[in-house]
Amino acid sequence: MSQSLVELIEHADERGLAASALACLDRCLPLLDPAPADEVLRALWAAVARGEDGWAGRLAEAQDTVARDGEPADDEGALVRRMLGDAPRVWAREPLARWADACSLTALALHQRLEPGSSGTPERCRAGDPDGAGPLVDGELRRQIRILEVLAAGGAGGLRLTRDITAEGRRVLRAVVSRRARSA
Repeated sequence: MSQSLVELIEHADERGLAASALACLDRCLPLLDPAPADEVLRALWAAVARGEDGWAGRLAEAQDTVARDGEPADDEGALVRRMLGDAPRVWAREPLARWADACSLTALALHQRLEPGSSGTPERCRAGDPDGAGPLVDGELRRQIRILEVLAAGGAGGLRLTRDITAEGRRVLRAVVSRRARSA
């Protein structure tokens, strides 16, 4: 790994920060009960593609849709809702950087909660020291890094690849949540 996740976030532009944070949130949606349909964030992804244009309105729509689903049943759901609730309505580097940083930490912490025996902390993982992280946390860390690298490289397919990487992570988390529900 050439750059730590923290360094990648520090160097990302507004679109990269918004996409990175949204991708973390999107991958964690299976932790909401009931899990919203994948379409909940579709309009917000489109707003990221356009940049500042339409961001605040699309964000408000996504927040309203998730809020209508009621209160979270557990701490994990509350953290996912907070990820969306903390999204800045203003399209500016500093608030987007704070949101991306918080979403990154929250996503790693949520993955760690689902992985018994994982001893690496989200902060250490993000700083480039993934020792002790189990495969679930390590996979989330790799997805976050890959997304920021893809977005930093630019190009027309960056957001599409970001969404593909995110969909894979969401499938992994759905499987973990399903397995946990069966064993409970």
